[in-house]
Amino acid sequence: MGALPVFQWHLAPDGYATRRQLRARGLRPGGQGVAAQMERPRRRREPLVAYLYRIDRAKPVRPMTPARWAALAKANAARRHCPTCRRDAGYVIPTSLGTCVPCTYPGPHGPDGST
Repeated sequence: MGALPVFQWHLAPDGYATRRQLRARGLRPGGQGVAAQMERPRRRREPLVAYLYRIDRAKPVRPMTPARWAALAKANAARRHCPTCRRDAGYVIPTSLGTCVPCTYPGPHGPDGST
C-alpha cells in the first residue's frame, strides 16, 4: 500500500473534495477511504491537513426518515432541560455550563424566580 498523494492548500485537482465539500453537493464518502490530502503550512508547528475523497466514488446522502426526525427532536429537547432545576431553559444548554444560566450563576433572583 502506497502513501497518499499530498497537495498544497487550494491546489487539489478536480475530482477530489473534503467531507464538507461533499456534503454541500449532497454527497457522502460512502465507505471509501481517504484518497489524498492537502497540507497547509504553519510556522513552527505541524501542518494542517485536510483529507480528500474522490467525488466519482461518493454516494448520495441518505434521506432523513420520520423516525430519524423524531429521534433528533427528542435529543434536542433533552438538551434544553436543565438537570438541576428540571425546567425547559428555552435554549440549548451549553456543555461548558452543564446547567441553565440561572442555576450556573445564581443571583438575588434564584432559579425558582423568588427574591
